[in-house]
Amino acid sequence: MRNWPSSVRGSPDPVSRLLLIVRLYHPARIYAVFRVLLTIFLLIRKRDYWLGVGPLAPKPLVASIERLGASFIKLAQVLATRADFFDSRYLAELQQLHDQLTPMSQEDFRAVFSRAFGNGDCFDSFDQEPLACASIGQVHRARLRNGDQVAVKLRRNRIEWVVREDIRLLGWFLALLHPLFSEYTRNSIEAVLAAFRRTILREVDMRAELSNLERFRQAYPAVAGIRLPVPYPDYSSHDSLVMSFEEGVRFDDREGLTRLQVSFSALMKKLVLFYTEQMLVKGFFHADPHPGNLLVTSQGELVLLDFGMVDRIPGATRLAMINTVKAAYERDFEQLVQATRKLGIITADAPQDDLTALAEDIFRIFDNEHLSATSMQELTLGVMDALKDYPFKLPQEIIYVMRASSIIEGLGTSYIENFNGIKDVLPILKDNLTRALGEHDSLWGIVGHELAQLPFTLVKARHLVDTLQQGDLVVHLTEEDRRALLRPVQSWLRQMTWCALLVALAFYLRGVQHPAAGWLSLSCLVAAAIRLFWKT
Repeated sequence: MRNWPSSVRGSPDPVSRLLLIVRLYHPARIYAVFRVLLTIFLLIRKRDYWLGVGPLAPKPLVASIERLGASFIKLAQVLATRADFFDSRYLAELQQLHDQLTPMSQEDFRAVFSRAFGNGDCFDSFDQEPLACASIGQVHRARLRNGDQVAVKLRRNRIEWVVREDIRLLGWFLALLHPLFSEYTRNSIEAVLAAFRRTILREVDMRAELSNLERFRQAYPAVAGIRLPVPYPDYSSHDSLVMSFEEGVRFDDREGLTRLQVSFSALMKKLVLFYTEQMLVKGFFHADPHPGNLLVTSQGELVLLDFGMVDRIPGATRLAMINTVKAAYERDFEQLVQATRKLGIITADAPQDDLTALAEDIFRIFDNEHLSATSMQELTLGVMDALKDYPFKLPQEIIYVMRASSIIEGLGTSYIENFNGIKDVLPILKDNLTRALGEHDSLWGIVGHELAQLPFTLVKARHLVDTLQQGDLVVHLTEEDRRALLRPVQSWLRQMTWCALLVALAFYLRGVQHPAAGWLSLSCLVAAAIRLFWKT
């Protein structure tokens, strides 16, 4: 791998950086950012105006996002999975937002190519016309000196600087709008932005994508029917990723799949099984499985491309997801609500009975094989409107899980009109839960596994007893639990502060020489008493 000094990795010279800052912070662009973020705020809050300014309509909103570039396109793609934030008109437009832009200028291309490959003597041929152009980079076809056909991904010139400045802009506007959101909405938005910030900064570094691809190949070395590109680390750098060139048709190319005589249902099952392995078994997954990143070969193999957006799922979150799948398949709606609480999606004070009834309604809709896609959508929107009345939040750990799941479900609907996760995906997930839990299919396998774990269980129990005896037991609480515990304390402190202020004012007024001072002093004492006993 080529490790260039930081001074030659695309950092602009002072003049170029100044021109870049002027372009990114131009008043017209700042206003466009404000209008886009204000539109999102108004849609989430279900408000018509703020300071006399209304939201952009769906098509102008998407057009503004596309003009703002890479950071805002990526952010909108993440937000497009939030049906609880936007109504159907906005969701339909946001989900059509394509990450396709014009190629780099020849000047920018030469600068990036020179940093990555010098004079290009490592190539026997290099096609300067890109195969695809996205917001982060563009892909070219080339042939190495040894004859290998490769795909070369070049990141856009100075894209890292652009992304960092856009993240700073987003932070400023979030701080401006911060007081206007409810606690749960604010937590969800902050989680989305934190996950987005973490992911996009990795995505603009081709060296990070190379590392993701290498780790992916190590984690999934021989999955039946799945192919991953072969990286060429000696030719890759911060500005470029070189990998084997993979042939195939896009996953959403109906005519292409028909020519290959490949069954869609077999492909979909293969994709769901592979994502079961990624999300529920290994906890390391490709977070951007859109049709452009999925190719189908003439042998019916699935090829995954673009490893810029790869994420890990913490063990506790993965276990909660497994329990959610199990409860959903068994139609145990009370357990399903409890499992989603453990995932952190449903807050502690959300009503159990109401949510259980809503879960039952959702499953009744999606279980109906004879329901048309239009009817299903109308019924679902009605249920989603009801869900908006409850305090939900989105933990940072599952934002990209939801994004990947939403994209996969969308791939299914492009071939089967009323395809959905409950009816078509859930049975496949359920069949693989034993592997996800590390169990065995047979009774004796389970007994053997538990017996093998018994010594470790005894050691853990002994350690717990010792910790209790020594008084060193530490209880870790989630952020939501901490807030729930602190909320009564904060309320009591506010109450005591008001009481103290009113009593102090009452005594002060007693020393004032004025006919009304006595009555005002008494009023303050009465107000303090009312304040003290109001909630008791």
